Amino acid sequence: MAETGLQSDKSLGLGLVFGVVAIIGALVMFIASADQLTTGWGFALAMIAGSIAVAVIHIFS
Repeated sequence: MAETGLQSDKSLGLGLVFGVVAIIGALVMFIASADQLTTGWGFALAMIAGSIAVAVIHIFS
């Protein structure tokens, strides 16, 4: 017998969104390599968004 139920793609969608934000943070870090403050903010954005992306996938699965 097949189980029926609602499945949400929230984990996939939010994981992808925060993954893209993490990539943007890494690009900021790469492009602004001459300015240490901007590089630091890019690194912080990449690490926080990456962590949230992994957490969201686990929370909504």
